[in-house]
Amino acid sequence: MDNGQLTMDNGRPLSRPRIKICGVTRPQDAVAAAQAGADAIGMVFYPQARRCITLDRAREILRALPAFVTPVGLFVDQDVDEIRHVAAALHLRHIQLHGHESEDVVAALRDFTVLKAVRAARETLKVELDCWRENIASMELTHLRGFVLETPATGGPGGTGVENDWAAIADLQRAGVFDGLPAIIAAGGLRPENVADVVRRIRPYAVDVSSGVEATFGEKSAEKIDRLVAEVARATGP
Repeated sequence: MDNGQLTMDNGRPLSRPRIKICGVTRPQDAVAAAQAGADAIGMVFYPQARRCITLDRAREILRALPAFVTPVGLFVDQDVDEIRHVAAALHLRHIQLHGHESEDVVAALRDFTVLKAVRAARETLKVELDCWRENIASMELTHLRGFVLETPATGGPGGTGVENDWAAIADLQRAGVFDGLPAIIAAGGLRPENVADVVRRIRPYAVDVSSGVEATFGEKSAEKIDRLVAEVARATGP
C-alpha cells in the first residue's frame, strides 16, 4: 500500500498497528503501558494543557520506562528553541506537533522524528494534506513520519475524548486522499470499546489514545490499556 498504512518503509506488513498511550503523567502509567504491549508513550509539554508535566516528572517517567518503548514529546505551537530545550533535557528523539505548526517549523526540527497532528474535518482535510504533500516533496521533509488524525473543532489539543468522524475519514481514504503521505495515525475518542472497529475500517499505521484509557483525569487505567491493546490485536489477527 502507498498510503502509509500498516506497512514499514520496506513495504512489509506490520502484524498490528503500533500503539501509543499519550498524556502519561505518572511513572506507573508508563510501566502499565509497556507491560500491556504499547509501543510508545506520549508526554505533554504544552503549558496550557491540563496533562502538561514538568521536566522533573518527565525524568521520573523516563527512568521507569522499560527498554524498547519510545517516548514522544508533545508540543503545541511552541517556539522551536523551547522544543529543542525540552527534547535535549530529556534526550527525546521523537516530537509530536499538535497545533498549527508550519512546514518551516517542521523543517527546523529536521534532526528529530516528527509527527504532525491534523484536524480530520471532511471539508478541509484534503486541501491541508495536499499542501503537506507538496511541502514534503519540495522541502525534503523526510523526517516527518506520520500524521495524527485528530478530532476537528474540539476546543483543545488532544485528550478530549470526542470521537472522530471515522466514516468521513474512510470516505477520504477511499478517495485516495492519504496516498503517498507518511503514516496515518488514528486518534480522537479511541477507547477499548471502539478501537477494533476503527482499526478494521481505516487500517491505520498506529493508534494514539489518551483519555480513552484513563481511570480518572490524568491517571491511566492498567485494565483499560490491557483491553485496548487486546482489541487492537484482535482486529488485526487471523
